[in-house]
Amino acid sequence: MKAIVQRVAQASVTVGGEQISSIGRGLCVLLGISLEDTQRELEHMVRKILNLRVFEDESGKHWSKSVMDKQYEVLCVSQFTLQCILKGNKPDYHMAMPTEQAESFYNNFLEQLRKAYKPELIKDGKFGAYMQVHIQNDGPVTIELESPAATVDLKQLTKLEKQQQRKEKTRTKVPSESSRERNNPRNKDDPSASSGAEGDVSSEREP
Repeated sequence: MKAIVQRVAQASVTVGGEQISSIGRGLCVLLGISLEDTQRELEHMVRKILNLRVFEDESGKHWSKSVMDKQYEVLCVSQFTLQCILKGNKPDYHMAMPTEQAESFYNNFLEQLRKAYKPELIKDGKFGAYMQVHIQNDGPVTIELESPAATVDLKQLTKLEKQQQRKEKTRTKVPSESSRERNNPRNKDDPSASSGAEGDVSSEREP
């Protein structure tokens, strides 16, 4: 799970030209849910967002107070594009949780936020809708949060991609049968020159 948390002076969400949600000073949270996320990652993210110290205290000391300490609002917006993996220049979203499953998970996330804080101070956009999100970033202050499990998954994915690339390079370096024959001409008396031996070699090659 990934979240982009922005400290804002104000923020709002508009759908079809109509403003459906807005907050004053507080946090705007863009949330990307991974295919592998569980209740554990959800609870981790809720704790991090609500306890993130990005506000000043009464004496003006920075990085001292959380959104809960200041009793500010939180605007959450579901954003699957945070789970993007680039394939060259093309975005790939196969790591994002499927829509139906993600909607239930996102609603659970909002519910946990409201339980841990004050329900009336938690606002959200419209899941799955085409939204315009208006953010007046205060600072600017932008913090990227990532659940531990999501970090491991990305590292594993990168490792698998590198392994696949090595395999592809290895395949391109394997000489063809015709080039092996040119480099190693067979003697007519060589038993390995029989059609049976050739059959064995060809059966080992990938189609």
